[in-house]
Amino acid sequence: MGEWIAGKGGTFIFSLVLASTLLCPGWTKHGIALADQKAEASAPQEERGVAASDKTVAYHTPLAGEPLHTVFMGKSVDIPALDRGRVTALTLGGVFYTPKQGDTFATPIGALFLKRVWEESRTRDVISIFVNDLEYDRSFGNLELVTRFENNTIPFGQREVVNNQEIKTSDTEWGTVIASVGPGLRYKVAPFQVDNDLRLQLLGKVGYLYAKRTSDTGPNLVLPPDTLLYGVKLRGRYDGMRRNLLELPHTGMAAGFDLDYMYRDKWANFGTIPNALFTKADTRDYLQLNGYLMGVGGIPGLSEKNRLLFSLHGGTTRQRSADRYNAITIGGGPLPGESDDLCRPDYPGTMFNQVLVADYALAALEYRRELAFFIYLHLRETLIWADRAAVTDTNKFYFKSTTGAATTIGLDTGFFWDSELYLGYSWDSGFIRNGESGSGVILTWNKSF
Repeated sequence: MGEWIAGKGGTFIFSLVLASTLLCPGWTKHGIALADQKAEASAPQEERGVAASDKTVAYHTPLAGEPLHTVFMGKSVDIPALDRGRVTALTLGGVFYTPKQGDTFATPIGALFLKRVWEESRTRDVISIFVNDLEYDRSFGNLELVTRFENNTIPFGQREVVNNQEIKTSDTEWGTVIASVGPGLRYKVAPFQVDNDLRLQLLGKVGYLYAKRTSDTGPNLVLPPDTLLYGVKLRGRYDGMRRNLLELPHTGMAAGFDLDYMYRDKWANFGTIPNALFTKADTRDYLQLNGYLMGVGGIPGLSEKNRLLFSLHGGTTRQRSADRYNAITIGGGPLPGESDDLCRPDYPGTMFNQVLVADYALAALEYRRELAFFIYLHLRETLIWADRAAVTDTNKFYFKSTTGAATTIGLDTGFFWDSELYLGYSWDSGFIRNGESGSGVILTWNKSF
């Protein structure tokens, strides 16, 4: 544990926000975890394909929020309907790397997720102490007022990991605090669940960026000045997905985009003298565009227990304006599934926010098999191309076109104490470790209250 925290400067806290994608809205709340069942038994009646009238019926996967009555291994299982608009969940776990990424062999995960949907307002909050993402929306029909607060204020030095090497002299304690407010439009869409809507929002942003030296900061490293931030975000979201009992996407489509402009009020040249200086003219303001498209459905000729999911993420920003404080970041962690987390590009087996890029495209194809109504096995292949941050022997910062592939096998299942467990193994072809292949194992436990 000590090496996790020391390696380096906030890896532990940084990883806390990762859990937002696996914070399933409370499917375990009413006692589904079959590890607690005491009797043995047979498959569900629907799974056996026999109805009361002796006619064959098609099997249907249990869906999130819906009541379920079935028989499993001779034990009657009753799951009442669930209010998916009222969720409190805790996720704990970790990711383990072999070989190390930089000087880090493991990253803990932990976060608290809150979601409340009322008649005229809603809130979604991911709380992990030093890294938080909070949103409250007040509706007036289809019009709404959106308010957001984000902070990334890790109280430790953070080092860049480039070419799978930790750059000790880059150690810097830095962070941002950003508040956003603005109008939005929200329309409910099919299949009309709590997370199915079409949103368009225009947000004004005000924030603050700070950077401090540590005992390991290199003498030639010039930090940017502390400064106010001003900007605007145009955000679009569409989620037409229906999710299964474990809150995994089961059918439908989702898409979205974020267009961000940010201006740094007080700015100056910074970087490593003399070879990696970022100029005030290039980096004072920047524009970023990110988007995603995702779909999931059945496989012709196979039962509903077989699902095929695809996703595509991409983004771009001007290379000359990208630096360690504003470049697009790609990381690993739990695979995206929760509606507001689908926008996060996930490359399995990567440390959170390890990879800095100016442009990227990430595609994934996943096959999922329902082994039982509470157990799902998946195989996923992820491909990535990116103009990725790199350094030369003189420590000069530049972007290099890089490609890679990752293969993942994972298992989602009910667990003791009415909870959920996810175990995944990923193999990377060399994108993460500068051409050297490697593996990662992730284990997360999710408990709803």
